[in-house]
Amino acid sequence: MNKQEQTPEPIAGSRIDERAERIKQATSNAVASTKETVDRAADHVEEGLHHATDKAADAANRATEKAAEIGERGREVYDQTMDRADAWLEQARDYVREKPVQSVAIALGAGWLLGRILRR
Repeated sequence: MNKQEQTPEPIAGSRIDERAERIKQATSNAVASTKETVDRAADHVEEGLHHATDKAADAANRATEKAAEIGERGREVYDQTMDRADAWLEQARDYVREKPVQSVAIALGAGWLLGRILRR
């Protein structure tokens, strides 16, 4: 009878060990599957972030280039305006040198007219 009583215990123990191994395997499979899913999601997020970063950098580069173009155009307009102002000033100086009496009379008349306008 000893043999009959000892037999169920090893069989039950081996069943428990088998089931524990199956549970371990199922747990490992679930963890591996979850890891793969998380890795895919992380890769997807990383790819999206890289794409967004590239778009932002491209937009920033275009804005910088446009600002440089506008700045250059502004410098050109400023230079042209300064050249015109210098030319007008030189013309006024030449006129005053050529006709000093008329220049003083024009200046007096302009001053008188401006004074009348500002008094009102």
